[in-house]
Amino acid sequence: MENPAVEISALPTVNEAAIQQLFRAQKGRSEALRREVIRERSARLRKLGNWIEQNRPAIQAALQADFRKPAEETDLTEIWPSQIEIKHAIKHLRKWTKPRKVGTPMALLGTKSWVQCEPKGVCLIIAPWNYPFYLALDPLVSALAAGNCCIVKPSEITPHVAALLRRMAEELFDPAEVVVVEGDKEVATVLLRLPFDHIFFTGSPAIGKVVMRAAAEHLTSVTLELGGKSPVIVDETADLRDAAEKIVWGKCINAGQTCVAPDYLLVHENVKSDLVQHIREAIHRFYDPAGEGVAASASYARIVNKHHFERLASLLEEAQYQGATVEMGGIVEASQCFIEPTLLIGAAPNSRLMQEEIFGPLLPVQTFSTLMQATSFVNERPRPLALYVFSGSRENQKYLLQNIPAGGSCVNETILHLAHPELPFGGIGNSGIGRAHGYSGFLAFSNEKSVLKQRTGQTGIKTMYPPYNDKVKRMIGWLLAWF
Repeated sequence: MENPAVEISALPTVNEAAIQQLFRAQKGRSEALRREVIRERSARLRKLGNWIEQNRPAIQAALQADFRKPAEETDLTEIWPSQIEIKHAIKHLRKWTKPRKVGTPMALLGTKSWVQCEPKGVCLIIAPWNYPFYLALDPLVSALAAGNCCIVKPSEITPHVAALLRRMAEELFDPAEVVVVEGDKEVATVLLRLPFDHIFFTGSPAIGKVVMRAAAEHLTSVTLELGGKSPVIVDETADLRDAAEKIVWGKCINAGQTCVAPDYLLVHENVKSDLVQHIREAIHRFYDPAGEGVAASASYARIVNKHHFERLASLLEEAQYQGATVEMGGIVEASQCFIEPTLLIGAAPNSRLMQEEIFGPLLPVQTFSTLMQATSFVNERPRPLALYVFSGSRENQKYLLQNIPAGGSCVNETILHLAHPELPFGGIGNSGIGRAHGYSGFLAFSNEKSVLKQRTGQTGIKTMYPPYNDKVKRMIGWLLAWF
């Protein structure tokens, strides 16, 4: 594919003094943005949406260059959800920013109270490499909707998208409002030394801890969108063909490099063989309909770089050495960073495959005989970012949803909760802190200021001012007894 927008040079040298200057400029500008009317925020978001629409081929080309992501997959997982977030924010922004009245308790009769959202100020967005466009744009939309200035640090692992994001910011925004700073972990370290008003990080739990420690130095609030091992549970009442198609799609989109990808499969022992066969057939239909092999498919992405390819290849090799059987797939090609969709049966529970987040197209399969057994298996591990339940039984669905804590969940589906702007997205425990998308994303970048307005003159609370004589003591007693 001809690449109309992906011309990258060496990463620009951004020294600490230059970054500090950008930060100071945004600090100064943030006070003006605080006073903006809503239509100015909406106009900024519309410009962003128009740019995405006009640069769709360039976005597709950048993702193709970075890890051979199919254009259709870019449309579906990078462009469409970004546009959804923008349209949703524009539609609801006036409602979100309107002061929210709250009731008045009897003890505070005569007062009026409300909650009004105000921008936090200057925010840092550290975006990951797996969905490098969408996962930079999604928090940026929320930050702009809330009225903030932003520094965006894209991943150096996807340099073509990083360069495209830099061009986007330069064409659309004053750098005192939004700027993209490219660079590696040294640049990120410099950024994390600054006293931002909020940090939004998407990435691994290990780096999330680094970000949180840095934020603690300035008592900066954080949103951490992390990951973990998201299980799929398929019981004996599930529609197996339907489940197989959705599991394969969720696992193989972006070659499995998705934070909410199905990480391992727990299937009822009575339907395991049938489900595996349906998964085999679904992979063939999706990625090898001509029988030429998945490597020949234009619908299947590649592992992002050699480092991540080698990590996945070692997981596969080690799992087999420890007794796992490759039920299907298993082909790897280092020169292409290609790993075939692979089902593994009988992986040891203490293997790295079952302990680490896979982040690739390897799917270990375990069996269970009771829902309690499946629940215990999941709950013995860190809290997952997503839980996927496939069942035709409402009772079973309810049991699993109630008994397995997770950041989010789908019933008879995978991945799609991520695309719903009305659903808060985020993790729990090891899989994340805070929520994103829609109103939740707006709140993440806002300070919810509480306001109480009192009348002047005599008020109820004045009857309890010092000195604490017998009359005041009686008033306080009535307050405790009746209000």
